Order: sequence, then C-alpha cells, then structure tokens
Amino acid sequence: MRPQQLTAFITVAETRHFTQAAENLGVTQPSLSKQIAALETELGATLLTRTRGRIELTDTGRTLLPHARRITAAHEAAHTDIDDVLAIRAGRLRLGATPSLCSWLIAPLLIRYREAHPGVRVSITEDGSGPLTERLAAGDLDLAFTIGERGPGTGLTVTPLLREALAVASAAHLPPLTRQAYIGLPQLREQAFVLPAHGYDLRNITIEACRAAGFTPIVSVDGGATDGVASLVEAGLGIALLPAMIAAATPGLRATPIAPPGASRTITLASRAETPLTKAASAFADILDTHLRDLHAWGRLPEGMRAL
Repeated sequence: MRPQQLTAFITVAETRHFTQAAENLGVTQPSLSKQIAALETELGATLLTRTRGRIELTDTGRTLLPHARRITAAHEAAHTDIDDVLAIRAGRLRLGATPSLCSWLIAPLLIRYREAHPGVRVSITEDGSGPLTERLAAGDLDLAFTIGERGPGTGLTVTPLLREALAVASAAHLPPLTRQAYIGLPQLREQAFVLPAHGYDLRNITIEACRAAGFTPIVSVDGGATDGVASLVEAGLGIALLPAMIAAATPGLRATPIAPPGASRTITLASRAETPLTKAASAFADILDTHLRDLHAWGRLPEGMRAL
C-alpha cells in the first residue's frame, strides 16, 4: 500500500465525493480513481460503493480507514523527522573523549555547538583511547578524541589536532626533583612512578619514554585515570608524566619541564573510515576546526599545546 494510495482513499472517505477529493488533492478524477482501484486490487476487496450518487464505505473500507490514517501520519512524521535531522534541527551526536580533554576542550566546543544546533542531543563517553577506538569502530560513537595516531588497518580516519607537551609532576610539598629549569628523563631512574590504568595512552607514553632514557620505571601505584594519578602524585605517592597544562594548573603539584627533546602526545580526532559522518557529526567537526583556529589566532591555546 503506497502512501499516495492511502491518502487518496482517506480523502475520498472524508469528502464522500470523487470530484471534491480530486480537487483537494490536486489530481484529476481519473487519476484518483486509478489509485483507489489499485489499492482495492492489492487488498482484494472493495473499499467504496456508490449509493444514490453518494460514496459509502464498505465494511472493509471502514476497517482500513483508521489504519490508513495512522500509516500516513507515521509517514509524514518520518519525513518531518528526517528533514529535521538533515537540517541539523534534531538528531544525536555521540562523542568519546579522554578525561583530560573533557576538562578544557569539550565544554567550550559544546557551548558553540549547542548555540548553533540546540535540537541535537549530545552524549559523551569518557574513557582511554583504546576503549574509545573500539567503541568507535563498533559504531557506538560518531567521533572520538583520542591520543596518538593509530596505524593503518584500524578502519579509522585519524586527524591530528594538537601536540601536547608533557611535564614531570611531583608533590608541591616535597623537595623539588631538580634545581634546574628542566629535568632529564634519566634523572628519574630512582624515582617511583604513579602510572595511569591500562587503556590510557599516557601509561604507554610514560613507559616508552623511560625505556628510551635507558630504564624501566619503578611503579609505586598502578592504575587510575588522569585526575586520579594527579591526586596520588599530589599526596606524595610518586611522580608522573602528565600533560603540562594539567600539572601546572593543579595547586598541589609541581610541574617540571622535561629537557629537550622533551616528551609529548598527539591529540587526534577519530572517525570510522568507511562510514560517512552524520550531519550532526560533520557540523561538530566544522565547529571544532573553527574553535581551534580561533584559539591559535588569539594565542589562547593552553600551556604546552601546539596546533598541528
């Protein structure tokens, strides 16, 4: 049953007149009669009868009428909802981000996004880059802010956004690790580290940086998200490599820059390579690009951040 056929039937049933129904629909009477006849043929039943010049509904017609109204209403509603999504007046946006990025990047982005597209429902998943990319690949997320550039074969398109410098974070109430402006990673050989949990790229970056400096880090506390690591370091349970911005902004931490070439991580935006972005996600990516350009132009990138 085509929506046009059901609309034709409803209009005739309401007007009880083929000529009036044809005028209301803007079609010719023969065209209208053909639509009704085609609908009756498909159903295998007569829907309308002419009695003394008046159109009457058969029992089958009376049975069909409420169903036809519901079907056409659902059809119109579907078109309206789809038009809203395509015009970004509605829909959803599912973002993933590491906790450290949610604290400074996501909130101002969403303010700009909500101003432009208030009807889109946004959800955010916080996790490490590994779990986020898995959920993205599975179709549970539209976009994900991750750390590090994933290699080929992941099924993802990864766009580098920012380079973020890392610093050595230590408890502010303890003696400084060095009297110099910088500290070399080999000087941390005897220090105990607080490591982020598995799944967080900062854990792998820390281990790899220490190994490149010729040692395996001594671990005092193992596990936790970035905020938890910062709290444990603040309590004096060890040191950690943290984003310079976070280390410098946490009152209980002392942030010591790492001697050249230093250590850093790359903030990226990931999406599924073979799946086109939704209208809502594409609009968010555009706002992200504008936001980062503005931060760079205005000199407002956080400490240790460099645009790519």
